[in-house]
Amino acid sequence: MLSDLPIELLAMSDVLPEALHLVEEGASFEENAVSKARAVCQATRMHALADDSGLEVEALAGRPGVRSARFAHERATDAENNAALLRELEDVEEGARGARFRCVLALADPWDEARVRVVEGACEGSIARAPRGSAGFGYDPLFVVSGQGGRAMAELGEAEKNEISHRGRAVRALRPMLVELINARLDETERIAG
Repeated sequence: MLSDLPIELLAMSDVLPEALHLVEEGASFEENAVSKARAVCQATRMHALADDSGLEVEALAGRPGVRSARFAHERATDAENNAALLRELEDVEEGARGARFRCVLALADPWDEARVRVVEGACEGSIARAPRGSAGFGYDPLFVVSGQGGRAMAELGEAEKNEISHRGRAVRALRPMLVELINARLDETERIAG
């Protein structure tokens, strides 16, 4: 989604000889994303982009939320998390199964450690009574996307997902910040060279 920008995106493993242990102990997606971005930025002395995302279900007061990957238990598989969610919503009627996927992206700056840019994206929908589709992971087979003809996220193609997903929306919100950062570096380079 960022391939048209003149930047090179690297994984942590491309830069660090040993993997960092990034802990997600925050009470919100933003706390977790900011914590991870700062840790990677400090370790690499490079700009660092991190995300935290998950599913919020209205009937469950926003759960699973930051515990989306660990909803059933600490080492839960996608299937176990989906089964736990369906059990929790078993007696919830169709009109009360509203949910949203949320993604928070945090961009940490090695030249200003206090400055972390944060953006967010959300995708509204509801929880189906049974999984469907095979093009996805996590809760995608249960998440029926609003405005998509009753299709689950796992029934959408990659281009469709990038257009409407929580992550796609967050990345689009981040783009102006990245362009600003690129332009600032280019201006600085021209000033030094000129």
